[in-house]
Parts: sequence; structure tokens; C-alpha cells
Amino acid sequence: MASHEMLTIQGLGVSFDGFKAVDDLNFLVDRNELRVVIGPNGAGKTTLLDLICGKTKATSGTIVFKTLNLTEMKEHDIVRAGVGRKFQTPSIYENLTVAENLEVSFPRGRTAFGALFFQRTADVAERVKQVAEEVLLNDKLEQQAALLSHGQKQWLEIGMLLMQDPELLMLDEPVAGMTVNEREQTAELLNRICKNRSVIVIEHDMEFVRKIAHKVTVLHQGKVIAEGSMEKITADPRVIEVYLGH
Repeated sequence: MASHEMLTIQGLGVSFDGFKAVDDLNFLVDRNELRVVIGPNGAGKTTLLDLICGKTKATSGTIVFKTLNLTEMKEHDIVRAGVGRKFQTPSIYENLTVAENLEVSFPRGRTAFGALFFQRTADVAERVKQVAEEVLLNDKLEQQAALLSHGQKQWLEIGMLLMQDPELLMLDEPVAGMTVNEREQTAELLNRICKNRSVIVIEHDMEFVRKIAHKVTVLHQGKVIAEGSMEKITADPRVIEVYLGH
């Protein structure tokens, strides 16, 4: 496999009770690429992320991350290998401060044993500071997470994933429910964090997609029907038919 490819998916398929949610799907993501996946409801977008992170097991095909075949790995091993996933609703520790949320996400703090003997060493403090700045929360470190706005909670969760320094980060509708201003800032944030990792984003907001996507993949009925720049996608008759025309 060429070294510039971060993720190579070939012939991927999964069926639920005879319904093909993902059907013979091929998908390539390069290093440091920000890819957006769009498509109508039921197109298989979230299922694709579930397959990559091991939450759902494929019925056919392969998912290769760098040189590892993820289809043969358990969910926690996939995380350890460098794949981070953010779901639609933020799962943060509301009763902890922003700094504490970031600290417990540091790889050493992840195991029960690690959490018991977790030390706030200089490297942890440094990483917390660095990540907080990256996700626009450096002035909120001592604030309780419950008091953050919806958008800030989303950023905190992205920060919690960044603490583990994943090489592939997957985000499911990260700007849902955000204010216009928060969307702007999230676009800048994502453009910053893909400088040293690959990012896959599922999104409905076309204006937002336009601001961030290096390349767009359109799914329909579990298959890729189009791929390319936003300009190319929005001019594609098949895409207009299944998606933009609705």
C-alpha cells in the first residue's frame, strides 16, 4: 500500500436482516486529508463509521488502516491503533472541569489501573494546554463542563479525542445544533487539526461542507455514487437527483 494512504476500504459490505446497509463500498482516505461524507438519510454514512471503528462487523470486504486490517480487530484495539470516533451526542463528564475531562482522556488515564495511579505530570499538563488551545477552550479550563454551551461541549469532546493523538479522527455531524458563529469556529478548528492527521466528517450542512472539505464522498443506498471536489459534486446529475433535489 502506498504510504500516503491512511485508510483503504475495499468491497466493504454489511447486511442487517437481508438489508444491505453498506454494499460493495470502496473508499480511500489520504494522510492529512479532511474528507466529508454526505448522502440522504439511510445512505449508510453512520454505518460506515461503525464499521471502521469496529462497532459493527463487516460481512464482506476489508478495512485497512495504514497496514492493519481493522475488520479482524476489536473496538478497543482499533482505538489504541490510532482511530478516534466522535458520536452525534457529546459524551463528556459534565461534573468535571474542562481540564479534568481532557486529563482523563490522556492515554495513561484510560485503564482502571492507570486512573488509580494517574499523575498530573508535566507532559499531561502540557498536552492539556496544547489541546485546549486547539479546541478553543483555553480560557475555560477551570470551568465545569456542564456549564459549557452546546458548541463548546462538542469542542471538548473533540479535544478528548485529540488527547489520544489519533491518526484518523471520525466525526458524526459535529456542527448539529451549533450557532452560526460556532460553526465558523468549528470549520477553522477542523482545518487546523487535519494538518497532522486524517479526518472523516459526516455532515448535512452544505455551507459547512464547502468550508472544510478537501474531497466529498456521496453515499446512496450503501454505495459511493460520486466523489470529488464540492464543485464537482454539486454539478453531478446523480447527486442532484438523490440528494440536492430533495
